[in-house]
Amino acid sequence: MTDIKCYKELTSWPNFQERLHYLMLYGHVGAATFGFDRWLNQHFYMSKQWKLVREEIIVRDRGCDLGVIGHEIHGKLLVHHLNPIESVDLVHGAGWILDPEYLICTTQMTHNAIHFSDMAQLIPVVADRKPGDTKLW
Repeated sequence: MTDIKCYKELTSWPNFQERLHYLMLYGHVGAATFGFDRWLNQHFYMSKQWKLVREEIIVRDRGCDLGVIGHEIHGKLLVHHLNPIESVDLVHGAGWILDPEYLICTTQMTHNAIHFSDMAQLIPVVADRKPGDTKLW
């Protein structure tokens, strides 16, 4: 892996937008991932080891998108590898693929924004209204 990203560094960014920018991969739709080796990926995500570490990450991040409080995930939750996995990592059992230091909670929309730099995927954050607030957003 080059330009390794980690949870400790990710959480040094205080807000969602900065964390998203840190994680962006600037890929494009249709880029090859596992191809014919997709079964390796599917086998890994069904393993007991993955399921255990996934639960650990959800608890650690309190079910929040990119671990940011206030960005609670109410629908489908993904646990995202901060560094892309390749088939060779699965074949050789690279230890980092189950290391919490390289994992984070996210939504499918945020996951797509990370991989494809598609900010249109994200739901805009609406400011809370308060009594006496006279601005129209």
